[in-house]
Amino acid sequence: MLTSLKGRSVIVTGGSKGIGRGIARVFSRAGVKLTIVGRDRAALDAAVEEMNAAGATARAATCDVSDYDQVQRMVDEAAEAQGGLHVVCANAGSFPQVKMVDMTSADWDAMMANNLRSTFLCVKAAIPHFEKAGRGRVVVTSSITGPVTGYPGWAHYGASKAGQLGFIKTAAMELSRYNTTINAVMPGNIVTEGLQGLGEDYLKTMAASIPLKRLGDVEDIGNAALFFASDEAAYITGQQIIVDGGQILPESLEALESI
Repeated sequence: MLTSLKGRSVIVTGGSKGIGRGIARVFSRAGVKLTIVGRDRAALDAAVEEMNAAGATARAATCDVSDYDQVQRMVDEAAEAQGGLHVVCANAGSFPQVKMVDMTSADWDAMMANNLRSTFLCVKAAIPHFEKAGRGRVVVTSSITGPVTGYPGWAHYGASKAGQLGFIKTAAMELSRYNTTINAVMPGNIVTEGLQGLGEDYLKTMAASIPLKRLGDVEDIGNAALFFASDEAAYITGQQIIVDGGQILPESLEALESI
């Protein structure tokens, strides 16, 4: 059993839906004081209502996490409302699918801003609060796509997710002076609104290619994030964990058929 995180102050970006909402749900059950961040106020309010109805202490914050002024204000307000800051889950991101022949430089830049720059900005804004608290945890939501695998239409997405892993290596060294760790969770195919939008055939095909024969649940990612935020993970930093049901392991579909 992990040491209790009850009463600690946590921010989850992109927490109103999908994997972020799963992360927020797991942390809320751990008794933390939680700020859920997103752009859609209605979705944020629904997420906060869900968490608080289950006995959590959650609040909403609208923020464009690619804009540093907004990020700094959001982080400072969360720390003030929650008595400091102990954990940042940098989860916000997007994954529009477009092949390179059709991709514009604006498409590329928007992906880097939403997925990669936002990670840096959230960490930067949190540093003074981690220093004041004497400790901190950062958990980044990366992906297997980019660092390990590829998929047509997601060259920009894959680059942004691989970039996050490059970022945490040096960030881990720089954050160590604040007794702060930074690690990444790398989801495989997790059932979210976005993934469901790719169609039932896609979901069935992907499930068939996973040794555990099912897609992941958002709380599978939340559980991994909770571990990285725990006292038990205090000596782990600059690392990543793949949560994919074994998706990247088979050499081919024939390997699965021989199980």
